[in-house]
Amino acid sequence: MLNAVIVAAAEGESINPIIPASYDIIWSAVCFAIILIFFWKSILPKVQTMLDERSAAIEGNIAKADEAQAQAEAALQEYTAQLAGARQEAGEIRESARADGSKIVAEAKEAATVEAARVTATAKAQIEAERQSAVVTLRKEVGSLAIDLASGVVGESLSDDKKAGALVDRFLADLEASEKAAK
Repeated sequence: MLNAVIVAAAEGESINPIIPASYDIIWSAVCFAIILIFFWKSILPKVQTMLDERSAAIEGNIAKADEAQAQAEAALQEYTAQLAGARQEAGEIRESARADGSKIVAEAKEAATVEAARVTATAKAQIEAERQSAVVTLRKEVGSLAIDLASGVVGESLSDDKKAGALVDRFLADLEASEKAAK
């Protein structure tokens, strides 16, 4: 084209270098129309189909996401309800355990009191039996000592059991009476 401008300038014609020749404009328009028709008929429908599919996929994914979010919210509400129920049940179990613990402690105290009373009664009975045994043993020993002492003082033998028993009983009675008077 530069050659055409130089040749035209040499011939003296004034040609505008910015505007192409008319045959270039016609052939360029024909090529543009052919390419436009090709794109319009073959490539544009494929692109439109692809865009529609992507749009449908995106809308489907949005719908799935909304559904998943709704399910998640429902699961959260269910979980919250279950958690509240579990907390309430735990509170009831705790209160029941406290009541059972108080009951067990009361029963244990009562059993300990009964056992202590039984042990005390057994101990008192044993002490009383041992005291009676000691009194009987002491009476025998005091009686034999008193008879030996009386035999030595009186100078006669107290071999008669009835006499000796009566003497020991009278001596112990006198001893108990003097003990009571001293108190």
